[in-house]
Amino acid sequence: MGLFSRKEKMDEGLAKTRKGFFAGILDMMNAGEIDDSFYDDLEEQLILADTGADEAARLVEALREAVRRRHIKTADDAIAALKEIICAELEPEGALDLAGRPAVILVIGVNGVGKTTSIAKLAKLYKEQGKRVLLAAGDTFRAAAAEQLSIWAERVEVPIVKHSEGADPAAVVFDAVQSAAARGYDLVICDTAGRLHNKQNLMNELTKISRSVTKACPEASVETLLVLDAITGQNAISQAAQFISAAGATGIILTKLDGTAKGGAVISVKQKLGLPVRFVGVGEGMDDLMEFSAEDFADALFAEA
Repeated sequence: MGLFSRKEKMDEGLAKTRKGFFAGILDMMNAGEIDDSFYDDLEEQLILADTGADEAARLVEALREAVRRRHIKTADDAIAALKEIICAELEPEGALDLAGRPAVILVIGVNGVGKTTSIAKLAKLYKEQGKRVLLAAGDTFRAAAAEQLSIWAERVEVPIVKHSEGADPAAVVFDAVQSAAARGYDLVICDTAGRLHNKQNLMNELTKISRSVTKACPEASVETLLVLDAITGQNAISQAAQFISAAGATGIILTKLDGTAKGGAVISVKQKLGLPVRFVGVGEGMDDLMEFSAEDFADALFAEA
């Protein structure tokens, strides 16, 4: 996906958030003055965009400090400074670790957040980057989960390893990683059961799956990406905290960003969960899962400023 196309998609994906956010922000900029009411109004707009009250207050305080330190005089320049603050905070500290041979991505999350389609879109994204991709149907709990993933694998034209319903998910992942290593595949993307039935059981299951990766191929690298639904906003964050403590997630896939005015949740996800947003879903098309760019996000959020 070209740079221009990627920026366009992010711009479209944040249209609902921007419409609500900037209805108030543009009025504030037109006022021209930086005073207490400016900061109060800004905090309110950030909360409405679903950054969360704590995060909104923290961002406003960071902006106050930047205004003092840089002697900013106009609302226009203050909003530009806020954009810089948000961009800096969202920038991941490092790239996704795909250095293993093969690299393995475990995809976790509750049912209904777009986990299976995200796996298919990830497979397509990396296949188009020239990687040889293999899928693993590690959700052996939900009826027809493997069949659903098989349909996507056929559409994307990548192979899939699956066992029968009720099989040990760690065994599925073991076979997939061992097969990928033997056949020279670059990347294995693994589905997992989407249930938070019991925190200890979930932890045990995902720990066992992670161990099976290393057992199948000591040279493999592992990333664990948690899929969250942007439409649920702040509710997604409390749900995520449970999964992260149980599963040791290393990053976030935020789906359905285009379907909500709560795009500010991207900001609070990073701050409250301490995990980088790695991918965002900005539409239903197969090309509408994008590698997250803090700069593109900030540009799209402030596109009308």
